[in-house]
Amino acid sequence: MKKISAALVLFLLVSVCPILAQTVAFLNGPSAIPVAYLMEENSEYDFLSCASAQIALPKLIKGEADFGFLPPNVAAKAYTESKEALVCLGICGNGNIFLLTKDETFSDLSELEGKTVSCAGQGATPEYVMNYILRKKHIENVTLDFSTPNAQIAPMLISGKFDFAVVPEPFASVAQNTDGSVKRYSLSEEFSSLTGGKDFPMTVLVVNKKYAKKHKKQIAKFIKAYESAVNRTVANPKEAAGLSEKHGLGLNAAVAEKAIPNCAFTWVPAKKSKVEIEMLLNLFDQTLPNDGFYYK
Repeated sequence: MKKISAALVLFLLVSVCPILAQTVAFLNGPSAIPVAYLMEENSEYDFLSCASAQIALPKLIKGEADFGFLPPNVAAKAYTESKEALVCLGICGNGNIFLLTKDETFSDLSELEGKTVSCAGQGATPEYVMNYILRKKHIENVTLDFSTPNAQIAPMLISGKFDFAVVPEPFASVAQNTDGSVKRYSLSEEFSSLTGGKDFPMTVLVVNKKYAKKHKKQIAKFIKAYESAVNRTVANPKEAAGLSEKHGLGLNAAVAEKAIPNCAFTWVPAKKSKVEIEMLLNLFDQTLPNDGFYYK
């Protein structure tokens, strides 16, 4: 009887039991920082860098990516409009939005009356949170300008093109790291003061629904690994920042280290996240997803 070569055995095994692809689509920005720990220590995942939620979303819906990070409103809308193609695993980031200015005399949001403010992302969380705060504080004559990409807002503010800008981390830290005269005001704290201490979710971890139905063990393992990465990021900003730069996540280590304490990393599993997510969606006047959106 002829011996079967090791290569043939491996080919047969792969043919009968194909290797499970686990692709993680992450967004350039704060939500990517804990992902650096997964890149460093978990070789079973492939990682896909996406410049925006609009790039990551179709890949998640089509199943080209299994796991991914999205703003809550984008994820909820996609669930409703794409025949429930993806589901929410949990909240991984809370409010980290800031108003930036170089105006030394500025001290209160009421001073924005009649001003133009560059704002990160039309239709995204910064716009809705800013409008909510302005409405609640009866500040009516403010123009939000969405013409500048997120990464370019800080340079534009520093150069004087804008006097005010609304950005999330790490862009706020980038601005302050570049120009020490830039001041920041936490819109997350303003929001909290207007809602009785409630924060808002900024980012959720999602999974392709077809993948979720077949791979519960893999999902449990990924959630455990990501939650650990979040905790380690919060506890060790310098280490996490170094890994972010090492793995080419678009973040300078020094800037990332300063940004991490302001990124509001958290982990709230899907079954406990409904109240927070629906609160935010109600602010957006957005149709609420049914309970199937929350992974069980």
